[in-house]
Amino acid sequence: MGYKIAIAGATGSVGREMVNILAERAFPADEIAVLASSRSQGETMEYGDTGRMLKVQNIEHFDPAGWDMALFAIGSEATKVHAPRFAQAGCTVIDNSSLYRMDPDVPLIVPEVNPEALAGYRTKNIIANPNCSTAQMVVALKPLHDAARIKRVVVATYQSVSGAGKAGMDELFQQSRAIFVNDPVEQVKFTKQIAFNVIPHIDVFLDDGSTKEEWKMVVETKKIMGSKIKVSATCVRVPVFVGHSEAINIEFEDEISAAQAQRILREAPGVMLVDKREDGGYITPVECVGDFATYVSRVREDPTVENGLSLWCVSDNLRKGAALNAVQIAELLGRKHLQKAG
Repeated sequence: MGYKIAIAGATGSVGREMVNILAERAFPADEIAVLASSRSQGETMEYGDTGRMLKVQNIEHFDPAGWDMALFAIGSEATKVHAPRFAQAGCTVIDNSSLYRMDPDVPLIVPEVNPEALAGYRTKNIIANPNCSTAQMVVALKPLHDAARIKRVVVATYQSVSGAGKAGMDELFQQSRAIFVNDPVEQVKFTKQIAFNVIPHIDVFLDDGSTKEEWKMVVETKKIMGSKIKVSATCVRVPVFVGHSEAINIEFEDEISAAQAQRILREAPGVMLVDKREDGGYITPVECVGDFATYVSRVREDPTVENGLSLWCVSDNLRKGAALNAVQIAELLGRKHLQKAG
């Protein structure tokens, strides 16, 4: 017997990925409901490549009673309205928004990193999915932390425009085209031109000069991996359609060599090590699109600090950074807690 699972925000970029990944991974679902706003009600969408068609329902009118779990990709404002309603009806919510991430009664889960924390979901019947840039980073950090205990992380991100949704992708395309045909370049989604440019600004600015995206990486990493880890982040939007990249510098308590780190990462769950010290012996965002793995390259020792390493980390932000992680949480929830599927 399988599960009854709903996907809220199914017509958005992350929601569509959730639907596709559920199908790709043959998630044990007896019933699937795809939910969106009234604007999309009645539309049909395919369940992956299965040929099975699903009709979009209006989330406002959907009754979650009797449903096992719901994957949410609808943003914080809509989540604030609907997540408690679903949770109270007995449908466990796995939320991709930032709304519940720092709630002490809501576990923040990356299955390869802290699966044991999932047990706390019963308090509110809600589970939080971390920020896309945090998710891929902690997958790479956790096996190294287990081996040599991380003291401090300094990370600079190179985040694709898909992290800002369809509007971000459209703006990069439109601005690039405008530049080539000598039309005016219009800025709508981003604060500065994104085509052929980089913008060191994601989300709103905070009083200390950091942005909320940078704050998210700091506090979420601490919640997932331990409050003693010090984290400094600089988050940058780059003219890439899909795939986030990160340059990560790590200081450890214990000695660890680049060779040791490579051996550890080669065996780590969710990590794909591609680290040849030659032209092209590393992974770029274009190559990670559509893949589940978090890729690590350029592992090397940092001689400026004791027990230091630097590395390059790349992942499809729509997959591991959002949709895949949510589906992995659903799989973990089913195996360890709901125990319904046979």
